[in-house]
Amino acid sequence: MSDRKQARKATVYRMVMPEHICPYGLKTVDLLKREGFEIEDHHLETREETDAFKARYEVETTPQTFIGGERIGGYDKVREYFGKTPLDQGEDATSYQPVIAIFSMAALLGLALSWYAFGELLTIQAAEWFVSLSMAFLAVQKLQDIRSFSTMFLNYDLLARRWVRYGFIYPFGEALAAVLMVAHALPIISVPVALFIGTVGAASVFKAVYIDKRELKCACVGGGSNVPLGFVSLTENLFMIGMGLWMGARALGWITV
Repeated sequence: MSDRKQARKATVYRMVMPEHICPYGLKTVDLLKREGFEIEDHHLETREETDAFKARYEVETTPQTFIGGERIGGYDKVREYFGKTPLDQGEDATSYQPVIAIFSMAALLGLALSWYAFGELLTIQAAEWFVSLSMAFLAVQKLQDIRSFSTMFLNYDLLARRWVRYGFIYPFGEALAAVLMVAHALPIISVPVALFIGTVGAASVFKAVYIDKRELKCACVGGGSNVPLGFVSLTENLFMIGMGLWMGARALGWITV
């Protein structure tokens, strides 16, 4: 550690070409500066120059960073050098980041709309908007690549396994229910849709995870996600059930706000 404290100069070789500036090179330089290093920044300005550098040091990628005469490596290796979490943890690494981002933005937008409409943050309408906007954002994630979503969905959804086309219909149903619930419009459509897909989804997730004990990826945030199937997907479906019951009760006049 004492050697690292003394070695406050770093040498970076990175691609800086007219048609391409390596983003990881920029990140490497930025990280080193934030760690207090003086940087000797070497630009590899042509493909030939880049290939010659790779051959000389027997490396396959750039940027490459040297500290105290020792080659550290690329951006991920520099992060590891400073004790930071590696960014590349493999394709199978699980992450809740997409879910956190979706629910956080939905909550903030719900509060913002409530403040705009009523002059108050914490209202029942803010909670309704939070749930319906969460549904809308989750639907968008699925609709970005509906084929990939439907394929992952087949791993556990009970209805989709019997009727494959349901995997293509589901995101549109979720989006339709979400938009109508945001507007408090046509509960005769939004309530049955939310209750149906929420109930089927909750039953499917519960069976796959808590009865069959299967370890699967959740299609709730799209077919390319690494979110584990379980609590998140079950929560999404329970939200839809709860919102369907709530909006249905409001439409029938059982609940007044």
